[in-house]
Amino acid sequence: MKTYAAIYKNEVREKSSSGGMFSAFAKHFEVVYGVAMTKDCYGAEMIRVEEDISSLRGSKYLQAKVGDSFRRVKEDLLHGKTVLFSGTGCQINGLKGFLGREYDNLICVDVVCHGVPSPKLWKEYVKFQERKYGKLEQVNFRAKDECWKKFGMKENQRYIPKGRDPFMNMFLDNFCLRPSCYACCAKEHKLSDISIADFWGIERVAPEMNDGMGTSLIIVRTEKGQELFDKIKGEAHWQEVDYNDAIRENPAEYCSVEKPSQRDLFFFDLQSQSFNYMIRKYAPDTKRIRVKILWRKVKSLMKKESKNFIGGGNRK
Repeated sequence: MKTYAAIYKNEVREKSSSGGMFSAFAKHFEVVYGVAMTKDCYGAEMIRVEEDISSLRGSKYLQAKVGDSFRRVKEDLLHGKTVLFSGTGCQINGLKGFLGREYDNLICVDVVCHGVPSPKLWKEYVKFQERKYGKLEQVNFRAKDECWKKFGMKENQRYIPKGRDPFMNMFLDNFCLRPSCYACCAKEHKLSDISIADFWGIERVAPEMNDGMGTSLIIVRTEKGQELFDKIKGEAHWQEVDYNDAIRENPAEYCSVEKPSQRDLFFFDLQSQSFNYMIRKYAPDTKRIRVKILWRKVKSLMKKESKNFIGGGNRK
């Protein structure tokens, strides 16, 4: 097993969650499977693409519908097509179980996963946002408008900085995950060829690979995975790093999150309460942060006006 910090030398990196390495891998396959948002933005689904993979780029913090993807992967493999399958560790383990044997023309890439949030929570959130801002037509869960570390949600053209979005706060506080995510067996038994993650801590491990716009953590787990990485090396800036150093700030690679004591109550409330209630109870910092930011702006404006007034007096 080898571990790398990597950045794709391509402008698609700007539209990717971190270093854009998924796109670098995908261009070497005839068929790519990955997760895209549904047209109405109310969910996510696994789709099959042969050319344009743009809808597969970026994180989707949702439970994706797999549909008949496993069956279609097998058909593609039996027809001799080269296939890249990307998804969570549990989806890849599920695919491997369905296939029943290894295929030389299949590469599986998993994304290091924090956990899968409730589809119902996302739907209620979208309804809540649409009542205020109109129809949601596109969403980016990891927009890098400010910088990679201070990512935010981008809904249509409206950017919501990290820490100010209630859905993200509930997700990152682990209230809304599937029961299996609190004891994820896929973290102990990985069947992927390559794992991709955000390289949190890159400024400490390989500072020369950090420009503030995102670096991918690449963990190569099989010989097939290494062959693929070697094939795309010339298309990326990369550096081999120590595995333990690389995952120190990304515990999702090796352990599940702890189940909050309020998790069951959270879902009871989700069924019976308004989304405003959910925000007040489970994401109170969202409003508190907004108030703090507003107050900071007011103080800054007052300070500026005060300086102008004093300056004006001195000029007289």
